[in-house]
Amino acid sequence: MYLAARLAFVLSGMAVIPQGTYSPLYATKGAERVAVRGFALDRAPVTRGEFLEFVRSNAEWRKSAVKRTAADNGYLADWRGDLAAGNASDLRTPVTGVSRNAALAYCEAKGKRLPTSNEWEYAAAASATARDAARDRNFISRLVALYRNRASGRSQAVGKSTPNVYGVRDMHELVWELTADPIHAGHTGHEHDMSCAGAAMGALDPSNYAAFMRYAVRSGLNDRTTMKTLGFRCAGSTGS
Repeated sequence: MYLAARLAFVLSGMAVIPQGTYSPLYATKGAERVAVRGFALDRAPVTRGEFLEFVRSNAEWRKSAVKRTAADNGYLADWRGDLAAGNASDLRTPVTGVSRNAALAYCEAKGKRLPTSNEWEYAAAASATARDAARDRNFISRLVALYRNRASGRSQAVGKSTPNVYGVRDMHELVWELTADPIHAGHTGHEHDMSCAGAAMGALDPSNYAAFMRYAVRSGLNDRTTMKTLGFRCAGSTGS
C-alpha cells in the first residue's frame, strides 16, 4: 500500500511514456534502434519557483552555500540572493544556472531522478501527432529554428507550448535540459569532432541538425557545469 501511494505521488504531474525504440544520433552497425523501457517524465521543466522551494528546505543548495565541487560559478547567477528568484512571472519560467549535481539532488528530494539521455531523446522525438517524428523534415526544421533563437537566457513561462503525443511540453521550446549521463547514450563510444564535417561522421541521419546541436551541448557538460540556457525536468519509474 505504501509503495502504491508513493508511486501515485511521484507520478502526479508526470506523463507516462510507454516502452519503445528510437534511433540515436550515433550507433554501431546492428544497433540502429535503442530500446527504452516505459518511464514517467515531468510534463514541464522544473521552474524557478519550484527550485526556490527546494532551496528553502535544502540550505546546502542555496546560491551562497553551494560547494564549488557541486556547481561552477554560474550557479543561480541570475538570482539576486539565496531566496530571491525573481517576481511572480519569473517564478513560472524554467530554472536555469543549475548543475547536474543540483538537478540530481532536486529530483531525489522529490522521489524522482533525472532522465537518461536515451529516455530524454526518445520522448523528445515525439511531435504533437506522432510518437517518432525524427524523420519528419518539418519537425526537425522547427527544432533547429527554436534552438538557434536560444541565446538570451531569458525564457517564457512553462506549459505554454503544444504538448507532444505523450502530453509533455517544452522539451524543445525553452531551454536545453540536463540528463543523468554526461554524453548522449547510444553513440558509438568514440569521441566526435563537433565541427560540421567531423560531427556527421558515423551519424545515422546526417541531416538531423537538431540532434547534432543537442549532442554538442550535452557533450560539453560535466557534473558542475551551469548555463543560463540549461534547465532540467525529472523522470521516474512507472512501476511496470
